[in-house]
Order: sequence, then structure tokens, then C-alpha cells
Amino acid sequence: MPLKAQYEFLVFLLLAVLVLEYVGRRLKLPPAASFITGGMLLAFLPGVPKVEIDPDLIMLVFLPPLLMSSAYFTAWRDFKAQLRGIVSLALGAVIFTTVSTGMVLHLLLPGLPLAVCFAIGAIVSPPDAVAATAVLRKLNLPNRLLSLLEGESLINDATGLVLFGIAVAAAVTGLFSASRAFERFLWLSIGGTAVGLVTGWLGMIIIRRLGETELVITATLLLSTASYICAEAIGGSGVLSTVATGLVVSWHQHDAVYASTRVRAHSFWKSLVFILESFLFILIGLSLREVLHRINSGDAQALYANAVPVAAVIVTVVLARFVWLGMCALTIWPWRHLGRTSGRDMAANLTIIGWSGMRGVVTLAAALSFPSDLPGRDLVLLSSFAVIVVTVLIQGSTLAPLARILGVAASAEHLAREENKTAVRKRLAAFRHQSLQRNLEEKGFDHEGDILDQRSLQTYQANQMRSHRPVMSISK
Repeated sequence: MPLKAQYEFLVFLLLAVLVLEYVGRRLKLPPAASFITGGMLLAFLPGVPKVEIDPDLIMLVFLPPLLMSSAYFTAWRDFKAQLRGIVSLALGAVIFTTVSTGMVLHLLLPGLPLAVCFAIGAIVSPPDAVAATAVLRKLNLPNRLLSLLEGESLINDATGLVLFGIAVAAAVTGLFSASRAFERFLWLSIGGTAVGLVTGWLGMIIIRRLGETELVITATLLLSTASYICAEAIGGSGVLSTVATGLVVSWHQHDAVYASTRVRAHSFWKSLVFILESFLFILIGLSLREVLHRINSGDAQALYANAVPVAAVIVTVVLARFVWLGMCALTIWPWRHLGRTSGRDMAANLTIIGWSGMRGVVTLAAALSFPSDLPGRDLVLLSSFAVIVVTVLIQGSTLAPLARILGVAASAEHLAREENKTAVRKRLAAFRHQSLQRNLEEKGFDHEGDILDQRSLQTYQANQMRSHRPVMSISK
């Protein structure tokens, strides 16, 4: 396709984003569901060009800014408070889902190599950060529960991609070493996190010296991609590196960047994330035609032969998350931080956590990067696309009604009261900030006064950033 035609198609997709977002809001559908459905319908319209997704390009162009944004707007205190639950879901649940899916496929297809079965399990095991955030931020969930799910979505992609790399290496070489796999897992995790922390620290040194709003925002955007590329260059996890960089920037933003710059950065990142997420989900829908074309040129016999294994993968992926949560609930250890809740409330919270496992772009990118010379590629593509569509369309569309039925989401009256409280806190913070500024202008800017002003700005900006989400608690 000529370059001009590609640009015109890009403009057409941007128009489709606006239309699908409007239709989705009128029908009260999650954005991910409306975009994927719209992309699937567009894929079979005459004149729509064939869309091939380059997994490396998707991971490099789309994923770092989206991960950076999620980490940047993550409250560090909430993330630290939910750390045990986040690790349990991002590490334990992903590994358990990978093993469960691999064993089920091996039982159904004994002729398929075990390493390939585990590779499929690793592909579909991590809930996607983009899909989860796009759905969860539309719900009126308690802050603690929302922080847990968003924190999980930041880290679990790295676990799934590491397991996928280990399984593919075992399938290609025919050898598997538990010790070498563990060493690689440690290096990817520790190396990626270390690169992210260093990149974030160096980036903040540069950002402190820039000053201008446009330069600061551009540098922050550049940091996300730089962190990802540097970690991948040394064999570390680019996902963990970008998340670590985002957390460092989020931690130091209040004493390194002016409040006016942070407000403008918030608007920029909100618009950027909306465009990137929308394009990603539409591309997933558009890729359906190409996925079917790769399945033996749309051979109906191949589709029928893979129907039972694909259905088994979908059921296993959904049930494995609930089984893991049930086993963890017996110990109560990861979930103590959810607050003092009754058994009924705890069951409702865990049900929402279990039903929040939407898959997305990372699953599709990993499936497309599966080596074509290995057996089972048709099953890999079909299973991955089916899991994405089912989890996003069914789980994503029913999550809000389920939360209301279980009493987890806030009622309209409670939400109004919390919004009023938040508005009062914002006005008080703004008044305190203005008072401090007047006092400092009269008395001069000494070191102690500068610190007080920074704290005031931090309080004021925190309330501004959270104005779209009321402060709530699960505990009664």
C-alpha cells in the first residue's frame, strides 16, 4: 500500500475511534469491547486493507508509553500497601494458569510437545495492562481493590513473557533446564528492574534542569521508550524496566516539576493513552481476518479440529484464576490488606478480582511471535485470539453489572457523597496552597518554607489527579 494510502487509512481509523467511542458510551459498553467489535466488523468490509501486526513494533511503540502512564499515575503508597496481593496475582496466578493450561492441552493433544503446550499457556496467562485499565477505570471500585488490580496488570506481563521465552526455547532445542530457567527468570526480573530504576533516576536529574513544560513532557515520553530499549538490550525485562521508571518519576515528580507542568502533563498523557488504547483494540479486531487466513487459509476442517482445544483453553484460563484465588483465600495472607471485611464481602471482592482477567495486546503480540516452524502454530493463533475476544467482550462487558450486584461498586448516592468530600478536600488544599504562597512572598523563600510549599503542591496536585476517582475503602 502506498504511503499516502496508509496515512489515509490511519485517518480513517482515527475517525472510527471517535464513532466507536460514542456508540460504546451510548450502549454503555466498555471501550475495549466496542473497539474490538468495531475492528472485527471493519476487517470484513470491502476495501479495507489487510492488516498485519508486527509484534516487535507493537511492543516497542505502544506498550512503553501505556505502561509508563499507568505507573506514573499509580499512588506509590497504595502500590506498596497492595504489594503482597500484587505479587500473588502477577507471579503466582500467572504461573499457575500457565501450568494448568499446558497440562490440559497436553491431556487433550498428547501428540503436541509439552513445551508448546506450556508456551500456549504462557501466552494466554497474563491479564493485559491495557485491557484491564481501560475497563477498571470506568468502574466505581474501592481504591484498595482498584490499586490491587492495576498493580497486578503492571507486572504480570513480564512474568508471562518470561515463561513464554523459556517454553519456546525448550520447544526449539528440545531441552529444558530448571536451573537455567530460574537463572534467566532472575536476570530478566532483577536486570529489568535495575535498568528501570537507573533510567528513572538519571531521567529525573535531566528533567529537573529542563524547566519548560514542553521539554519535560517530551523527556518523560522519551524515558518510557529508552527504559524499555535499554532493558531489552541487556536481556532484561523491558516491561519491568518501564514500570520501574514510571514509579521513580511518579515518586519524585512533586519536588522536581512545577504543578502547572504536571497538570498539562496529565492532559497530554490522558489524550495519548486514549489514542493508543483505541488503536490497539481496533488493530486486534482488524487482525481477525489475517489470523483466519493463517489458519491454513481459512480451512474449515482446521478450525473444527481446533475447536475443542480452544474451548478448553478459554475455560481453563478463566477457572484457573478463580482456583488460585480460592487457594490463596484459605491462607488469607495476601488479602489481609483488603481490610476487615466479612466472609460475604471477601467473597465478593475475590469474585471481582477473578472476573477481571481480561487479555489483550501482549497475548496477541506473543502469539504472533511464536516461531512458524514449531508445531501447533494454528492452535496458538486461534487460542490467543479467542481468549482475547471472550475475556474482553464477556468479562469486560459484565464486570460493571457484576460489581453492582455484589455490592462492590459504589452506589450513586455514595459516589455523590464521596465526590463532595473530594471537592471539599481539593478546595481546602487549594486555599492552603494560596495562603502559603502569600506568606512566602511576604517573608521570603527560605529552605523550610520551600519544603512546606512543595508539600502543599503535592497535596494539591494529588487531589487534582484523583478528582476523577473518589476515595473509598472496602472496609466498613
